[in-house]
Amino acid sequence: MKRTKSRSVGLVLLFVACLLAAGIFHNQILWQMGAWLVNAEPPQRTDIVVVIGGDFAGDRITKGAELVRAGFAPTVLVSGSGAIYGRHEAGLAIDLAVRNGFPREDFTPFLFPALSTADEAHAVVAELRRRGIHRFTLVTTSFHTARAGRIFRREAPGFEVHVVEAPNEYWDHGHWWKHREGRKLWFFEAVKTLADYFRL
Repeated sequence: MKRTKSRSVGLVLLFVACLLAAGIFHNQILWQMGAWLVNAEPPQRTDIVVVIGGDFAGDRITKGAELVRAGFAPTVLVSGSGAIYGRHEAGLAIDLAVRNGFPREDFTPFLFPALSTADEAHAVVAELRRRGIHRFTLVTTSFHTARAGRIFRREAPGFEVHVVEAPNEYWDHGHWWKHREGRKLWFFEAVKTLADYFRL
């Protein structure tokens, strides 16, 4: 009886200690949960910048355009999903960049109707091979960098792939838990990351 009581007390104390630790270190824990989804690097000189779809705020296309303007690559290959209100995402993204002062000639639309990052990677890498390019910068949103980088590297053995992050206001420089939209971003990306791990 004494042993059972001691064990119960020990479990309660452990539970309380865990709650206290979570309360004290919750910001660090949540930060690490977000960091699990991020794997980006500083820009490097490559043959082309690839901006993938899925960002309807324009952060990815803006980052890609800035990299070309800064001399890290000569052009941006703009990918994306298929028709959105009758137009391909790549065209909409390029129009936004042009309205923001970037020259249209810096962009090359790639009008493949991608349905997923894996689908997009397969088509984009085939296009890069056709162009004789084997060193590229992949631009995507911060929380998408780890998964997108893995998928593109898996699809492109022998390529030199550098992943650069574009910001997102709801990701908030890694403080994703402070916004409802940020929490949604983390949840959906975590689910997609696990799905990709199991190749679902």
